[in-house]
Amino acid sequence: MKRDGSCNSIWQDVGNFIPAEKIFSPQADVVIIGAGITGLSTALQLQQQGKSCILIEANNIGFGTTGGTTAHLNTFFDTPYNKVIKNFSLQKAELLFQSAKEAMAIIKDNAAGFGIDCNLEDTTGYLFSLNAKQDEELDDIVVAGKKVGLEINFINDSPFPIPYLKIASIENQAQFHPLKYIIGLARAFERAGGTIVQNCMVTNITGDEMLTIETSQFTIKATHAVYATHIPPGVNLLHFRCVPYRSYAIAVKLKNNNYPLALGYDMQDPYHYYRTQEIDGEQFLIAGGEDHKTGHEENTGACFRRLESYVKSYFEVDKIVYRWSSQYFEPADGLPYIGYLPGSNSNIFVATGYGGNGMTYSSIAAKIISDMIIEGKSEYQELFDPSRLKPVAGFANFVTEAAEVVKEFVEKKISKQKINELSDIAAGEAKVVKYEGHHIGLYKDELHNIYAVNAACTHIKCTIAWNNAEKTWDCPCHGSRFSYAGKVLTGPAQQPLEQIDVRHSQADD
Repeated sequence: MKRDGSCNSIWQDVGNFIPAEKIFSPQADVVIIGAGITGLSTALQLQQQGKSCILIEANNIGFGTTGGTTAHLNTFFDTPYNKVIKNFSLQKAELLFQSAKEAMAIIKDNAAGFGIDCNLEDTTGYLFSLNAKQDEELDDIVVAGKKVGLEINFINDSPFPIPYLKIASIENQAQFHPLKYIIGLARAFERAGGTIVQNCMVTNITGDEMLTIETSQFTIKATHAVYATHIPPGVNLLHFRCVPYRSYAIAVKLKNNNYPLALGYDMQDPYHYYRTQEIDGEQFLIAGGEDHKTGHEENTGACFRRLESYVKSYFEVDKIVYRWSSQYFEPADGLPYIGYLPGSNSNIFVATGYGGNGMTYSSIAAKIISDMIIEGKSEYQELFDPSRLKPVAGFANFVTEAAEVVKEFVEKKISKQKINELSDIAAGEAKVVKYEGHHIGLYKDELHNIYAVNAACTHIKCTIAWNNAEKTWDCPCHGSRFSYAGKVLTGPAQQPLEQIDVRHSQADD
């Protein structure tokens, strides 16, 4: 199964999902955009409750973050309950914990009810401190966790061979195989009458009570639309309230076969996380970390090397089998944005800003959005309201200025000789160079073919950066990602990078 980068994750060998062939009506109750875990969970819930749904995916299901997760299922989050209590209230922290428990129940009910064999297992999470400052923070986390009902306690032993000062166990956590799970959701959705269309991009949504959804293949009418695209396309307030990050993961074989059957988290910044996964009868340790803002790391390959070195310092690693990275969006105040899309009518929905907890928040989003569509409201609606933050002063000016960061590249042809003069690039490498006041992204493949693109992200014209680990162009502003040839891999950008024709002349020979 394909995903949005050149590195393969441990999950991708499940094979491609092929939707059932069917003729569908040009009208539906709900169009869900994006076939990751959020889109499929939401589509299935709505279809089961009597809504006719069409799910549209620009690539293949699991192409984005779902195919690159490490698949921890938690009832505690990257924003711990002590911070939620401080920033919101104890009541809202209790509501957050309630939503997490409900999400876990939804996943377990889906797996059992639809017979999805996705290696779903209950397990215990362990959170450990490495210095005195982290000790104090862990104390606060444990106290706040108990207040909201989380089963968290200090203990004396750890299943991980990593030194610690204090450690707390968190009961009733879980893990699973995310792509097996969403394939099961997709089949259940189709059996319930839903339609899945892959390799189809939604290009525009217009209308009031009845929406017109234009795509690369057809136009369809719907009463509601749901953006389950990780971040909504276009330019929206949420792009300035969510910060894109990259996280790195490896799956390794251990020499001593001493695989910890638990979820583990240190309290570094950024933190490291661990778990064990069985694939086709083989055990693997999955470790992740080395997070950074998208497009802000000059050598992303070094992130893998740092992670590998860190893991090898504590575990007896035999070999590294998989390396991959993935993207997530950090929300401004610590909680996701789930509900009505800001600036739209009350029939377009969005779910974004999951931080590193997308597997749990995806089912919370499915519950909230389906309740809002079916019943007109959700008990979690206010907590995750995407409009809870007002536009900041100067918002309009910021959009205007950002759009002028890189001017339009008028000359769309440039000689290969000039390219060679600008930069000496080795095969498999890329860089951004300046040419007549403009920025150009250059990539040379293994056959020495040169690809040149306008380095202005087509979202709001920020300058892209090269990701040498995944061989992609990444936007450091809002997380849009493109192939080396400029194809959109992940939004919010909707248009490919402008290609520049590299002319071949006699002077080039």
